[in-house]
Amino acid sequence: MRWEWAKATVVGESEVGAVMCLGVPGRIVVRDGEMGTVDFDGLRRDVCLSYTPEAGIGDYVIVHVGFAISVLDEDEALRTLAVLRAIPGGLDEVSR
Repeated sequence: MRWEWAKATVVGESEVGAVMCLGVPGRIVVRDGEMGTVDFDGLRRDVCLSYTPEAGIGDYVIVHVGFAISVLDEDEALRTLAVLRAIPGGLDEVSR
């Protein structure tokens, strides 16, 4: 199973059914207007922040296909990242 960065929500079929993109939590490290850089457990990506105008540097956001879609608190972000790390290859796809 796999999901792809910046692709359609459903990207394929597997033996367990449709494979979907996930929103992944990351921390904003740079903000420049409606764009910014978000750190995903050590990997940094440029992200559109126009849907989260209230988010600032240091805030955690959920990113889906290159867009921050919501702000979340640090505890929830860290719990979610811990779950993703526990899944074999859980964060591998963010690097694509």
